[in-house]
Amino acid sequence: MTVEEYLQALPEDRRRALTAVREVVLANLPEGYVETCSWGMINYEVPLAIYPDTYNKKPLMYAALASQKGHMAVYLCNLSSIPGLQETFAAEYAASGKKLDMGAACVRFKKLDSLPLDVIGRAVAAVPLDAHVAATKAAHKKRV
Repeated sequence: MTVEEYLQALPEDRRRALTAVREVVLANLPEGYVETCSWGMINYEVPLAIYPDTYNKKPLMYAALASQKGHMAVYLCNLSSIPGLQETFAAEYAASGKKLDMGAACVRFKKLDSLPLDVIGRAVAAVPLDAHVAATKAAHKKRV
């Protein structure tokens, strides 16, 4: 499935919301990451040609967008790449006046106006590809 096919398959309100978030992601995405459609969502990932040594032999995810059964989600895997980045994100989100509903890397939202797009954009822009790969390699070394 392509990104366009993924979006076209959504109900109109979710298509509009995820398209708007996608535009923010693409406008802020650091160089080198690629947009794909896999794992049942829109992914922004490190190509295997750059980092092939992933634990599952799939491209390393950086961020993603998804329409789930009860909500939409922005996955920000990069927030754990750099120490303090998740705390900065949470503080900026709180300062926006909007309520953060977040799991480990998943920011859940039901309506676009409950998502501070400027905060999402800054989070996406925060970690260059080489830093994300280096942080992932360092984390894997600690586990071995």
